[in-house]
Amino acid sequence: MNLLLLEQQHFIDEWHAELDQRQLRHVLNVHQASEGDELRVGLVNGNMGTGKITHLSSEIMRLEVELNTPPPPALPLTVLLALPRPKMLKRSLQHLTALGVKKIILMNSYRVEKSFWQSPWLSPGKVREQLILGLEQARDTIMPEVVLEKRFKPFVEDRLPTLVAGKLGLVAHPAGGESCPHQISRPAVLAIGPEGGFIDYEVDKLAQAGFQRIHLGPRILRVETAVTAIVSKLYD
Repeated sequence: MNLLLLEQQHFIDEWHAELDQRQLRHVLNVHQASEGDELRVGLVNGNMGTGKITHLSSEIMRLEVELNTPPPPALPLTVLLALPRPKMLKRSLQHLTALGVKKIILMNSYRVEKSFWQSPWLSPGKVREQLILGLEQARDTIMPEVVLEKRFKPFVEDRLPTLVAGKLGLVAHPAGGESCPHQISRPAVLAIGPEGGFIDYEVDKLAQAGFQRIHLGPRILRVETAVTAIVSKLYD
């Protein structure tokens, strides 16, 4: 945890906050902090700054907070991610959040198992947990938007053309296409398929919506590895 992320309910008043549970355990066991120490803190969807520990016990921590630093800039990137298996989903959400992606669309694909859409890890609370972990890792405070699109064709035909209008549309695909562009300076929409990639029909539908194929070379990467590699290459 590189940033102690606060929410409005943690604040006693404008300058003082009170924490327990996961964050308190981390401060006690990992930071091994003491009263009087200062921690890096941030307010969800607000500024960052410092929090001075004024009280610390095994049950509760109180902080005197000053928030005067804006969060890092977001990437001008929307990611369409074919819904991965739950374990991979958690890592992918954390990685994308840490990289600065602020809109993530979890979409359906032929190779996405139907059972994945029933996973408890898709509940708003569980998704938020992973986003918080990504923000804490990267010292960011702005919560990404996560959208679920359970039907491929209506999404790609009816909503995606508007989403990609004026942006660079890219679909990561292991076969064909151009090498992944590097250090682009314009907004983009990136589609990443499931294990095994999008089927040809889906790649064709994405192409009709304005997407071009890209690849990272001959190696086949896991979804969470491809996510990190492509985003990092697009925006150095």
